[in-house]
Amino acid sequence: MIGVRKTVLIAVAAVVAAGAAVAVSAAAPKQAQTVTIGWAYDGSGAMAPFDGPALATAKSYVATLNKRSKRFKLRIVTCDTQGNKPAVAKACAARLLGQGAQVIFTTCDVDFAAPVVQESINAGRLTIAPCIGTDQMGPKRFGPKGRLAFSFGNVAQDEGSAMAEYAWSRGWRSASLATDTVIVYFRNVVQAFEARWRQLGGTIVTKETYQSLGGNQASWQNVVTRLNARKADVIVTSTAAAFGAQVPIINGLRTLGNNTPILNSWAGDGNYWYPANPKVTNYYYVTYASAFGDDPNRLVNQMVQRNKDAIAKAGSTGGFITGPAAIDGLLVALRRTNGNTSGAALAAQMERFRNVPTLSGKVSFSRALHTVFGRQYRVMQVQQNQPKFLRLIKAKVVPKI
Repeated sequence: MIGVRKTVLIAVAAVVAAGAAVAVSAAAPKQAQTVTIGWAYDGSGAMAPFDGPALATAKSYVATLNKRSKRFKLRIVTCDTQGNKPAVAKACAARLLGQGAQVIFTTCDVDFAAPVVQESINAGRLTIAPCIGTDQMGPKRFGPKGRLAFSFGNVAQDEGSAMAEYAWSRGWRSASLATDTVIVYFRNVVQAFEARWRQLGGTIVTKETYQSLGGNQASWQNVVTRLNARKADVIVTSTAAAFGAQVPIINGLRTLGNNTPILNSWAGDGNYWYPANPKVTNYYYVTYASAFGDDPNRLVNQMVQRNKDAIAKAGSTGGFITGPAAIDGLLVALRRTNGNTSGAALAAQMERFRNVPTLSGKVSFSRALHTVFGRQYRVMQVQQNQPKFLRLIKAKVVPKI
């Protein structure tokens, strides 16, 4: 009997021990999934004032998210495309993929981004630009594999429309258009402004074209002369000072005594380009967020404060918010795929985004548009080199161009 009892006790103890082991195993926290983002950015060329803030704030944002996230940990590895030289950009993409990047982020212009995008989508990776502004970041430019390409920038049709609606709200009824032909985003914004402006009943006084990168001072001065010769309520363009022509054209008009309001797209954001004399005045632009501490969103202002030095060093453009916004969007897609990092799975979820909340506001995509539409813009005004937030505006119509 003693032997039997001993055998039973041993068996019971074994069962209890096994149950305890199972309980410990069940109680052990599940390890968070690490997702690697490969970020190809321009550290020195024309896109640096836009890529730099997005990357800097994304790193800060990811560090904060990783501290409290129990499901996903994001890891960012980077590569400088050195002015988006095609060969360097392509090599960057290959290097990031070789480092295990499951998602690739790229520069904020579709022409410059193309080498990275092509390399990434060919490898089947979801490919994201924080702030490309055209409908070409997707199948329209890259074919069927372009289903993997998205941008958290505002699509030019939406942005140009918002600019027109703001101009109309100011009581301006005639506009002169100055189109920088150097990249498709610049062209598309002005085309969209014109389409929406005509829908609203506005008139076009004159249409001029110029080329920034690769253009020359004499041609820009000719544009200034022709714009100055025709009176309009507002002069509309889409260009970036980093591309070369913005300052000469604005200075040229102001030197001639022409103080007509100038309205620019997000490309004209930032204070890195303000000349000392004449100071920038009667100048307006739309952007994602104010980099100057006066944004209507308290969380945006907190991010500006936390990343003040990095944002200022990169030129104080509102593009700083697009990095965190893209991270927000990626996390939504990852949750919806239950952690599946396949490019096709993530892209399928992103195409279903409808008013998905991000730090930059609500974003939407569709099968046709892989660049954001429907976001609220900040209208900024610059007087005597002092930028300030004026109001929010959301395009009511996305015109066809």
